Amino acid sequence: MRSATVDRKTLETEVHVELDLDGTGQANVHTGIGFLDHLFTALIKHARFNAVITCKGDLHIDDHHTAEDCALTLGQALDSALGERRGITRFGYAYAPLDESLSRAVVDLSGRPHASVELHLQREKLGDLSCEMIPHVLTSMAVASRSCFHVDVLKGENDHHRAESAFKALALALRAATARDGSGVIPSTKGVL
Repeated sequence: MRSATVDRKTLETEVHVELDLDGTGQANVHTGIGFLDHLFTALIKHARFNAVITCKGDLHIDDHHTAEDCALTLGQALDSALGERRGITRFGYAYAPLDESLSRAVVDLSGRPHASVELHLQREKLGDLSCEMIPHVLTSMAVASRSCFHVDVLKGENDHHRAESAFKALALALRAATARDGSGVIPSTKGVL
């Protein structure tokens, strides 16, 4: 079973994540931030994972702690569900359009955290989610999952479309990278990931 359940409780948030890498795209996401729910739902759907993400956060402060902690917890669940990362493709890349927007994501489930995220968002907020938090969410997921993410919006005019196409591209890249290759070996010259 390539699945994990992770709970994160701090003085700022209480997050619960259940993740199954071999799902059908079923998402049950309730973070208290509508647009964040929308992005995570798109990620889960197009990665073909199954996931539950719930959060009770200090939204009376702002959206930062909730968005960051949900991303960290989801990243931890991804890391745990991958286990030794034995028998996976490891690398994945994808392009995803959304109308006039086009995004590219390249993923290495390397065991070494790194993120390069260029979304070129211009608005201050999308719904109740600060646009500055969107790349931070992707970076937090990469760090917590011990993965390398390169996510770039290549073109687009509408910030909703730019952000959503970026998450869809990442979803498709993760679907490719987490796919089983049938080898049963750890895909690294080091022998560990």
